[in-house]
Amino acid sequence: QVQLVESGGGLVQAGGSLRLSCAASGNIFVNNAAGWYRQASGEQRELVASITIGGNTNYAESVKGRFTISRVNAEKTVYPQMTNLKLEDTAVYYCAMGPTPRNFDSWGQGTQVTVSS
Repeated sequence: QVQLVESGGGLVQAGGSLRLSCAASGNIFVNNAAGWYRQASGEQRELVASITIGGNTNYAESVKGRFTISRVNAEKTVYPQMTNLKLEDTAVYYCAMGPTPRNFDSWGQGTQVTVSS
């Protein structure tokens, strides 16, 4: 397992942009897929975006065209760039890593994103 630390959450107006980051400890970052989940109050956690070791990405329908996930192996960091934010994007966002996007076994502590009107 790796230790993950998210940052970059906060309050943003609808239509605005925000970039989160997830920094990983250890030396196995390059051998792990990464992803971002979110959980809104009273809702189940859902996968927002994922990126494989090879850089293949996948997005939830609700964020396609607005969110972009990327990884910088040299920095051991994963970034979701979020644009055109909507009220329904308000949630706690969690970074995750693991051998594949279907097998995440390390989680960050979460960072709150609040979109206001």
